[in-house]
Amino acid sequence: SRLAGDGYQTRRRRECIECSERFTTFESAELVLPKLIKRDESREPFNESKLRAGILVATEKRPISSESIEELISRIIRKVQKLGEREIQSRTLGEIVMLELREIDEIAFVRYASVYRRFQDIEEFEKEIESLRDTPSAADSRSQISIFPEEDES
Repeated sequence: SRLAGDGYQTRRRRECIECSERFTTFESAELVLPKLIKRDESREPFNESKLRAGILVATEKRPISSESIEELISRIIRKVQKLGEREIQSRTLGEIVMLELREIDEIAFVRYASVYRRFQDIEEFEKEIESLRDTPSAADSRSQISIFPEEDES
């Protein structure tokens, strides 16, 4: 057996005892995800299909590979699991999704944010776009050299 893909699956080669045909299986732990507390205070189970559908709508016709989208979904699920909560607010999930989308595509981020934050008019869109301009993404930050000297903590 070997770890496969993102390291959260085990890949095994097996052999059928009936016909001796060899095949591959991918195994992963089925971890319980928290329930979501909706805006109306109702609760529903975490639904990966709904998460995927929302992300696919936001990334439609954008230059983002299917593999990148699946990696994005895996990162979001891992972050939700790391919270260690039995229930989380749906807005917490939405914020995690927006942070992750912003890192891969700003247009997809704005699309998702416009639905998630329920923009009512063009001014709300403009404010979100301005915040994108004012705040560099993590990828941009990593590629920039700081103009401030490192502070000595001694």
